[in-house]
Amino acid sequence: MTDPDELFVAPGVVVPSGELSWRFSASGGAGGQHVNTANTRAEVVWDIAGSKSLPAALRDRLSARLGPVVAVAASDRRSQARNRALALARLEERVAAALKQRRPRRPTGPTAASRRRRLEAKRRRSELKQGRRPDPHAES
Repeated sequence: MTDPDELFVAPGVVVPSGELSWRFSASGGAGGQHVNTANTRAEVVWDIAGSKSLPAALRDRLSARLGPVVAVAASDRRSQARNRALALARLEERVAAALKQRRPRRPTGPTAASRRRRLEAKRRRSELKQGRRPDPHAES
């Protein structure tokens, strides 16, 4: 049976709940007496740099993109259990986004049309400036 607080990082890579630390506090905002008395805001913190469950390559990539420690909070719901599940889901989303391989950018050259427009503009500008010059053969 799997622990509901485990973090699924990548296929075959699971972070045990022991590496995640939780903090709970009172949610802010409207809600009356319930908000003032219940610690429903959930915050999950994961120390990526100190994680023993990640391969070194994944740990380095996550640390470079997210930092050595990642914290995610949720206070959307009235229930601590729901906020806890939301915070864990948000952490999984953030980690999954950081693990995605970004396609390298291939620089492109100017198109034929843009080169043609540039040369045409240079030619027009040159003609305009030549028109301002005094004619060396004209009589003064």
